[in-house]
Amino acid sequence: MAARKPLIAGNWKMFGRATDLGEIAALAERVGAAGDKVEALICPPSAYVQSAAWQARGKAVAIGAQDCSAVAEDGARTGEVSAAMLADAGARYVIVGHSERRTLQGETDDLVRQKAEAVLAAGITPIVCVGETRAERDAGRVAKVIGAQVRNSVPTAGAGAVIAYEPVWCIGGDRTPTLAEIGEVHALIRSVLNERFGAEANGMRILYGGSVGPKNAGEIFTVDGVDGALVGRASLKAADFSAIILAHPAAS
Repeated sequence: MAARKPLIAGNWKMFGRATDLGEIAALAERVGAAGDKVEALICPPSAYVQSAAWQARGKAVAIGAQDCSAVAEDGARTGEVSAAMLADAGARYVIVGHSERRTLQGETDDLVRQKAEAVLAAGITPIVCVGETRAERDAGRVAKVIGAQVRNSVPTAGAGAVIAYEPVWCIGGDRTPTLAEIGEVHALIRSVLNERFGAEANGMRILYGGSVGPKNAGEIFTVDGVDGALVGRASLKAADFSAIILAHPAAS
């Protein structure tokens, strides 16, 4: 089996303005030839996806979106943006099921699965987020919670999806699981993917997300089963995000 190409994805969340899109060209310049070995992805707010894709053309930086409608067909759904529209605007990936949406918007595994299905129907790749809360970890329910999310959020035909493990309790803070804990959950996710997709699961990438920055990315990337990262605010500036990308062993 060919090695899985690492994916380092930047989620800009609700940050940034049009003037910040210049960071994309700066990122490509800083990453240089390593962009052929490690896939770099920027997911700006939906208002800037098309402009970001224009900025990224001809560069080793892909553009994605942070969410989409669960409905694949065009229709009377004011305020919604379909995966097909995002693909038309230049997005190659869409993040679905991020913990902030699961928590703040009450998104369920079923809704996340529908969104992932819509992304796949549009011919692009969903990044399906899973993760446990602090209370769930303290109660010893990590395997049950993560296993259920992977089984219920990833579509039956989702062997082309990317999975992002983001422990909810450390997102946006300065705490991360131990390397052993990260490895345990990634092994669990890989086991569930193997159970569901068989040999096809070998090509599915599993990212780690949760307070990833230039200082800790290198050691996180040494953990067996970590195929890249989903990075939050540290992806907003080319200097920080390129340092994370270049910290991956494949970049050297």
